[in-house]
Amino acid sequence: MPLHIETPTWPSQPLSQALGAPVLMKMDAFQPVGSFKMRGVGHLCQTKCLEGAACLVSSSGGNAGYAAAYSGRNLGVPVTVVVPASTPEWMRGLLRREEATVIEHGVSWAYAHKHALELAAEQDAAYIHPFDDPLIWQGHASMIEEMYVVGPKPGAIVVAVGGAGLLCGVIEGMERVGWTDVPVVTVETEGAASFAGSIKAGELITLDRIDSIATTLGALQVTPQAMVCAEKHPITPLVVSDREALDACKRFIDDHRILVEPACGAALAAVYNRADPLIGRDPVMVIVCGGAGVSLALLDEWEQNFEVVV
Repeated sequence: MPLHIETPTWPSQPLSQALGAPVLMKMDAFQPVGSFKMRGVGHLCQTKCLEGAACLVSSSGGNAGYAAAYSGRNLGVPVTVVVPASTPEWMRGLLRREEATVIEHGVSWAYAHKHALELAAEQDAAYIHPFDDPLIWQGHASMIEEMYVVGPKPGAIVVAVGGAGLLCGVIEGMERVGWTDVPVVTVETEGAASFAGSIKAGELITLDRIDSIATTLGALQVTPQAMVCAEKHPITPLVVSDREALDACKRFIDDHRILVEPACGAALAAVYNRADPLIGRDPVMVIVCGGAGVSLALLDEWEQNFEVVV
């Protein structure tokens, strides 16, 4: 039995009115750890354990690490999560609540990732990458299969992109169900737009730094598989501001009483703001990917920071 749950696909009247066309929401914010990561990371963890892994090592101080910790506890195997120094204490608390061992290493994910690989080799453990693994994409693809069962065929799918693991899974799922003609609109925030930059350059680029409140979109470089997907599937990259992502989060709370990260708010912003690639598409499917890295207090803090800047 998979570790993720089947999530509902709901029509949204507020989003439909904002866009001027029918909008459906794939509610992966309802996964056990609050984000879509449960699908891919859960599938990877479960597969590695079935192959004989006695322990797991992750390198994410965000939703992927949380999903790995949850998976390990439910599979009955120990999990070590290596986090960078920037990981907030409350997120470390979530990891420990899932009985994971938390180790701090380095100032950024790149350092934590390198150390996690070394630990996995030393401990003969399975390494659980946050986004760059075919088994992760395979797990994420399940959401498209669920959409296919309940219907209808979308006119476009809106996907937030960080490391692009979700995007790769969405494209894999669309190939499985024969939706290869359905365009995908990817959304990133300014300061974290490594995929849009790569598409513009025609090759993978690496950002110098992440400068966005949407920290879970903060991959300096997307998985190379994302560029493979862009070559074979109609994909249009969009970039929104942090302000737009935050406003979308707040508006979504009012519209649906659901709290999501700015990373998810980026995708919602494309719909609320009637992004050009969505005009004339019917219906539009937006993946509400969720995220555990948010609270009402954090929303207030981000809002206050914007006011100071202004």
